[in-house]
Amino acid sequence: MPEAIWKPHVTVAAIGERNGKFLLVREEVKGRIVFNQPAGHLEENETLLEAVIRETLEETQYQFSPTGLQGIYRGRPAGNPEITYLRFLFTGVVGEHLNGELDQDILSAEWLSYDEVKACQSDHRSPMVMQCIDDYLDHPPCSLDVISQLYA
Repeated sequence: MPEAIWKPHVTVAAIGERNGKFLLVREEVKGRIVFNQPAGHLEENETLLEAVIRETLEETQYQFSPTGLQGIYRGRPAGNPEITYLRFLFTGVVGEHLNGELDQDILSAEWLSYDEVKACQSDHRSPMVMQCIDDYLDHPPCSLDVISQLYA
């Protein structure tokens, strides 16, 4: 019998900053209220850029235009070591706010200052939330040209 091939869950996330505040979502995960970047899973036949635009809109009702790839992260949720997430973090411009429905588990989209994000670290969905913001503040993103348009 052939050995199973390990496959990570591919996710995308958005860093949106406006006037020194970061766009985060407050969501319910397994009965706990947590903060996260707008994020979600890559769907079949969808590019990474399409996924981050879609997920940001679904979770915040803000339009999002990606401008750079900030980083690629690998993480395992606490208490669930058999799952690995591969996160593609995009920076971009947050645009118009629409009046649609938020995803089912999203309670609100909120703009928080760095100090406010840091102060609620114990309520982050994962340590990646703070790491992603720190990386955004510490170094510039890569051009979107690093993502092949032919094979995206």
